[in-house]
Amino acid sequence: MARLTSIQDLEILRDEIICTRDPKKKIVAICAGTGCQGLGAGKVVSAFKREVLKKGLEKEISIKETGCPGFCEKGTLVVVYPQGIYYMGVQPDDVQEIVEETILKGELVERLLYTDPATGQKAILEDDIPFYNHQMRFLIKTNIKIDPRNIYDYIALGGYAALARALSQMTSQEVIDEIKKSGLRGRGGGGFPTGKKWESTAKASGDPKYVIVNCDEGDPGAFMDRALMEGNPHSVLEGLIIGAYAVGAHSGYIYVRMEYPLAVENAKFALHQARELGLLGENILGSGFDFDVAVHRGAGAFVSGESTALMNALEGKVGEPRPKYVHTSECGVWNRPSLLNNVETWANIPLIINRGAEWFSSIGTERSKGTKIFSLVGKVNNTGLVEVPMGMSLADIVYKIGGGIPGEKKLKGVQTGGPSGGIIPARHLQTPVDFDELTSLGSMMGSGSIIVIDEDTCVVDLARYFVDFLCDESCGKCLPCREGLKQMREILDGIVSGKGHEGDLRILKEIAELMKNASLCALGRTAVNPVLSTIAHFPDEYAAHIIEKRCPSLACKALVSYFIEPEICIGCGLCQKNCPQGAIEGEEDSISVIDQSRCTRCGICLEVCPPKVRAVKKVSRGLSHSAERLNRGEKA
Repeated sequence: MARLTSIQDLEILRDEIICTRDPKKKIVAICAGTGCQGLGAGKVVSAFKREVLKKGLEKEISIKETGCPGFCEKGTLVVVYPQGIYYMGVQPDDVQEIVEETILKGELVERLLYTDPATGQKAILEDDIPFYNHQMRFLIKTNIKIDPRNIYDYIALGGYAALARALSQMTSQEVIDEIKKSGLRGRGGGGFPTGKKWESTAKASGDPKYVIVNCDEGDPGAFMDRALMEGNPHSVLEGLIIGAYAVGAHSGYIYVRMEYPLAVENAKFALHQARELGLLGENILGSGFDFDVAVHRGAGAFVSGESTALMNALEGKVGEPRPKYVHTSECGVWNRPSLLNNVETWANIPLIINRGAEWFSSIGTERSKGTKIFSLVGKVNNTGLVEVPMGMSLADIVYKIGGGIPGEKKLKGVQTGGPSGGIIPARHLQTPVDFDELTSLGSMMGSGSIIVIDEDTCVVDLARYFVDFLCDESCGKCLPCREGLKQMREILDGIVSGKGHEGDLRILKEIAELMKNASLCALGRTAVNPVLSTIAHFPDEYAAHIIEKRCPSLACKALVSYFIEPEICIGCGLCQKNCPQGAIEGEEDSISVIDQSRCTRCGICLEVCPPKVRAVKKVSRGLSHSAERLNRGEKA
């Protein structure tokens, strides 16, 4: 790679890349993100390479390993260009047919196209697929077109034009003013105005200054930052360089959690290629601005995503938070002014510089501008990454994009904001998704996870799960968080085990109030959200557990029993053969009976009972008629 020494060199390179690429060339783009890798993308890539080699088509067909385009539910995803034919659920055995029918003959392999479950219609192009056409994708749409290890792909699509504009046409203050006017708020969870943070760092005294990418994404069910860093690391890097120029920093870090090895690899590739082209290092694009970046791999602690804990970890210390009476913009890494934003925030910067603050602020709501990437997971038909304008309702996300709830189950609610977020009931599903509306319901935007729960999910047990997670992930530095979470976990364990007391909710609220007011960092202050939101929105479910000793969702193991309905049982013996405790009795070809004294309520009998029969039933132990009576065939 020849080093670029001016803005003109970059534009010349861009023109050369575009001119030397045949728009009619056949390209097979294969999602090679972590999600699709888990579904066998690596084998699909190898199969395409073997098939192309076998047919001697190396010059006619290019195989491109790309990042995640979002529809993780349907991986492995393969797009055939120049037509843009979108295939889903591709397996290695499908590769020969795709090459022979689609690439060589121009015919469709219809069974691999998306089929609309409502109409039965096939979708050929990405924009025809409902999951995509209800979104507004500026950050992740190009993932399927970019090889994250090829900087030329990014440059061909306009990459680093925003950096060139900032360095050649804008002062540092003008860049900050543009970010302030855009209304961009931090996408890492707090929602602090980005431009205000940048200005504070720029005005802070002391050198050197640092800029940092926070890719320590530890929320269960969240993978937005991972997808961006894996699929388009140069968009993040470009934003980081612009931020460094704006605040006067000459050194930066990309902090990536230990569990993201592919993101680490692709980030390192991006840095190496950017240095070779002169987009990092000394005198970037002949502007006189010097800047370089290092990748730092996190140790895996959830609390390290908190800004001061992350900076401690960068210094080689234990990743635990510091008191925030001094802002990190003034006293951060090594007690120097430090600017920290998460991956998605940095990726928005080139968009704002290229298209302008007015364009960005025209999207979204009054106080929450632009788009937001969410991971949509849980009890929903279409799972994956979605990018929507701020202000879209939860209902539209769940039903128009997510395709509704599987098995015609009833929606109970959604959990937003990760383990520190709240659970919002179905009656509030028309709530627009933005920072302030979610907070008003006792939840939060967080980094952007949306977990859909249906009628089979117990919200008390879900709150217990998140408290348990946070209890294990708390650094333990401050007493309110450390001991408060332990006490909450103990109380919730008792409630879901049928040992709850009527005063438990009062005690939970008192602990939550103390944690909110006295915890050192945001982990402790927001850890109470799952508990308080479920108490506020689902009081009847808590009452059922505490007073009636039953779980309405039949999800809490200690509060359910299994029985076999004698009128339905066909005597197949599958439940008896598979019971790990030997708790099921019955002669061959006769009705089986569960011995409740030996049953551990593992649920295996229900799983193996033939679906057309379903003689095994699950009931609440709190009902007036016991499972023993039902086992004897007595009517309730």
